[in-house]
Amino acid sequence: MSTVKAINLVLPEIEVYVAGCSIDGKLVLNLRNTLVDPLVKVELVGRGFLRWLEEDNPDLDYYKSTACTNDAVYVFKTKNFHIEGGCLDSGVHIFDFHFNFPPSIPSTFTSKIGCISYFVQGICCSCQDVLAKEERCLLLQGSTGNHSRYVEDEAPVVVEARKDVIYFCCFSYGSVILRIFLEKRIFCPGETIVFKTDICNRTNMYVRKVCFAVLCIVLYSGFSSRGELRSLETQSEVTRLELQTNTAPFGTMRVTSSLVLPKPMPVTSTLKQNKIMAFKYELVGTSDLSCATSTIIARAPIIIAATLDHFSGEKNTVPLHENKGVIIK
Repeated sequence: MSTVKAINLVLPEIEVYVAGCSIDGKLVLNLRNTLVDPLVKVELVGRGFLRWLEEDNPDLDYYKSTACTNDAVYVFKTKNFHIEGGCLDSGVHIFDFHFNFPPSIPSTFTSKIGCISYFVQGICCSCQDVLAKEERCLLLQGSTGNHSRYVEDEAPVVVEARKDVIYFCCFSYGSVILRIFLEKRIFCPGETIVFKTDICNRTNMYVRKVCFAVLCIVLYSGFSSRGELRSLETQSEVTRLELQTNTAPFGTMRVTSSLVLPKPMPVTSTLKQNKIMAFKYELVGTSDLSCATSTIIARAPIIIAATLDHFSGEKNTVPLHENKGVIIK
């Protein structure tokens, strides 16, 4: 039977931590018997890891894959507690700890390729043997620091996509134009993106539906088993909205829509900043044209940025939980 009856971490009720902030907590240790010369500590750990498989040599007549991997440590801090007299009596012992998060670390992130995770763990050892350990995962929002580097990106954004289509067995021609208006390009996690879309239908058919999504594009950087630097780019939907528009033939319709960003989420960054992953974002409008076997896609690049001041100022705001669209004919 172990000398340690129970070990518990007591943390503040904070849903999302922010880079640059601090964390205070307690480690509660309950002992059955006296513990001589113990080591009691708490660690704050943040690390990233990625792995994917790719074909080693496409010229071979058989399939051979190689694993590309990489890892990074974003924070590793340890608090060793002083044990007066070199022993702990049976009963409950409480240890206070305090850590500061570095100001420039990435957000919590998980995908099929890689992850960035943060956790606090309390450990009780004796003679280099671990007697008890508890680990608590943390959600952390990375911070951009100063928005001044994005000043040139604060102007309104307008993107337009046009698709020429042939329908009615190649006897009729037309086009559909999708135009997206954004009042700004920079957004923060948890913020609502409000945008307007013009649908110009220059065909004899209805444009029934338009889908909007915020895409997260991730560039992974890893090494093969031979030490060769490899990269892989993937994209996934962060949030999505589908609207039934029914834009009439040779008609124009304006749609006002909103998409709510989650938090935490990685901020726009480079490989130099995050070491193994880089993040960028796009607001994408898509419509499958029923009059032809084609799709029109409009892409508006956006920037996700966050500061500690932004999150401290959110306490009095009311969050939105729905993605909405308003149609104006």
